[in-house]
Amino acid sequence: MSTSPSRKRIVLLGATGSIGENTLRVIAAHRDRLELVGIAARANHRRLAEIARHFAVRHVGLFDNGALAEARAATAAFPADTRLYGGLNGLIELAQLPEADLVLVAVVGTAGLRPALAALAAHKHLALASKEILVLAGKFVMAAARASGVRLVPVDSEHNAVFQCLEGHAHAVVRRIVLTASGGAFRDLPADALAHVTPADALKHPNWSMGPKITVDSATLANKGLELMEAQWLFGLRPDQCQAVLHPQSIVHCLVEFADGTMLAQLAPPSMTFPIQHALLYPERASGTEAALDLQKLITLDFRPVDETRYTCLRLARVAMNAGGVAPAVYNAANEVAVAAFLAGRLPFLAIPEVIDKSLQTTANFEPADLDAVLEADTAARRTARSIAAHLPV
Repeated sequence: MSTSPSRKRIVLLGATGSIGENTLRVIAAHRDRLELVGIAARANHRRLAEIARHFAVRHVGLFDNGALAEARAATAAFPADTRLYGGLNGLIELAQLPEADLVLVAVVGTAGLRPALAALAAHKHLALASKEILVLAGKFVMAAARASGVRLVPVDSEHNAVFQCLEGHAHAVVRRIVLTASGGAFRDLPADALAHVTPADALKHPNWSMGPKITVDSATLANKGLELMEAQWLFGLRPDQCQAVLHPQSIVHCLVEFADGTMLAQLAPPSMTFPIQHALLYPERASGTEAALDLQKLITLDFRPVDETRYTCLRLARVAMNAGGVAPAVYNAANEVAVAAFLAGRLPFLAIPEVIDKSLQTTANFEPADLDAVLEADTAARRTARSIAAHLPV
């Protein structure tokens, strides 16, 4: 496929996950405007080969070295002139691909941090779907974006909604932003039943189709805590300006309140194709990848306050936000460890916030001077969280 100068050329890091698959749908629907030039995943080389053939992608990366070796042994599955990239350095090289205009980082967890910084250093526009990157190193990423002078557009549905509502408004007139939360799989479950829920129960999200980790985070509202931290960095806000509300329908994705008391809201169906398409095509608009809301049908929009005694993870996120320093990184690391243990059957659901709480309490907080200090704090927090989780009853 020849490169057209009128098309925006995309590198997609995290091509085989839920965000990646939805991104492929958007690109397929807008081939006259978008071209996929690089893809990467952790280990699924077979799916990467399918994507490479379908979109004629020549630059393919695998984070896992074992999967990379398998891919090299199966080069016939890829287009003839495919170049394979391996490990973290491979992701960084893909993020700086000379022909790319925009890099979408949808890598789960913190593995996308250095590739995101590399993209900014190479003056590539950045679409960011990995919220952990800003939670871990928000001040460094935002400083790099300002220094590079490129555009950073959030892909999370809530942050993309805020981005759209804030456009054209001065920062000084923003009173607060309110991110909406579905409440996850257990929103209407009696509190005393939460002690007995299983990983299979937690993965039955009522509205969204997402990966296992973020679906569990939706049930605990840890995802909303992480999103509040991310919003603080993205939009230059104080912790008290970042709030959340339960909205079972997942149609309103944010509300932005201004100094005069008026609010703007952004509405769209609960599909990630909408924020992804906005981020990829921005500042242009085009016909949607899938159907918009049908206002001929009765739409009921409900909002409820968040009970932080039930959703302890959200309360702990506020503790970490107010503490600043590396506390948000500790929160993120402890949550990742706890969710992984829950999904593996080694930790009960209600112990997830307990691991986070004890990790925050036992970790000395400090203001990191550089990225290495943040990464060291992240590694230490994971060790602490694993030790805490191992000593909790199953």
